[in-house]
Amino acid sequence: MAKIIAVYNIKGGVGKSSSAVNFAYLCAQKGKTLLWDMDPQGASSFYLKSKTDIKGGLKAMVKEKGRVVAVVKSTAYENLDILPADYSYRQMDIELHKARSPKQFIGKLLKPLAKAYDYIIVDCPPNLTQSTESLLNATDLLLIPTIPTVLSIRTLKQLREHIRKELKTTIKVRAFFSMMDRRKKMHDEIYHEYCEKKNTIFFKTLIPYASAVEKMGLHQAPLATFERSSPANKAYVALWEEIDKVLGKLK
Repeated sequence: MAKIIAVYNIKGGVGKSSSAVNFAYLCAQKGKTLLWDMDPQGASSFYLKSKTDIKGGLKAMVKEKGRVVAVVKSTAYENLDILPADYSYRQMDIELHKARSPKQFIGKLLKPLAKAYDYIIVDCPPNLTQSTESLLNATDLLLIPTIPTVLSIRTLKQLREHIRKELKTTIKVRAFFSMMDRRKKMHDEIYHEYCEKKNTIFFKTLIPYASAVEKMGLHQAPLATFERSSPANKAYVALWEEIDKVLGKLK
């Protein structure tokens, strides 16, 4: 069964989609990987040159058994497939309300795919809805990209508290600093404050604010395919190695 990894933050503009794509590409070097672009905005689908259109939309995926497998698309990269974004995902909560077991809705939807892949990485929408909660109930590891600012840290704390109080799940929660600018004193201070704590949920590796990451939109490709030697790509490789160690310890 696949390990399910969600890349999520209720704040937008934190490097969520670019991170999901780079993680998926690196993950595919190790095993068969599926990237589900659950965000209706479709940034991950754009990065991988996939059309944001599913025949029949979400309703077909839900009503037709096994339909979710049929709408998966291949990418230009070995071992990496994508379940592309679709505007109908905005209706996810409506379909969830119709389900007999709302909390298990996403888990059941992903079940056929979990049997076909080693890893499933989900680029989550930047909101907190019942469908997001259903996804988190099916997730093994939650990765939260966080900009080193006071408000982003506050949002992270609010999200962790909500998961602890409201969700009955054994999900592993880890965070990493993204879009970090070493020239900003506050960024540097917050990084050291949270990464040097004992039992911190933050990975040591940070993702810098870099033009190379922004160029993913121009190339419509993972960073490693066009800026392999860049500091940003090296950071993603190092961060994925940390993530992989955590995955290895999950049952």
